[in-house]
Amino acid sequence: MQSLGILIDTVIWIFTWVLIINIALGWLIHFNILNPRQQFVRMLGEVTYRITEPALRPIRRYLPAVGGLDLSPIVLILLLQFARNLMWEYVIY
Repeated sequence: MQSLGILIDTVIWIFTWVLIINIALGWLIHFNILNPRQQFVRMLGEVTYRITEPALRPIRRYLPAVGGLDLSPIVLILLLQFARNLMWEYVIY
């Protein structure tokens, strides 16, 4: 049972980092630090968008943007961390 917990924890950890990369990439493109027409930047943005958007879309439906700031990634990261902590409470005990 503990190895299944470690696997789920690793998947959540990787997904959290993909989400953080997606956020950072969006900021870098928005502030014109990266050129979205470059092939690598476009490919990385497309991959991270396709991975994270299905999880972010339901949150965006209920949580509107505040002053143009999208808070859904923060909510998703908090939910993922809560799920990890809750899972470890049940796996260890």
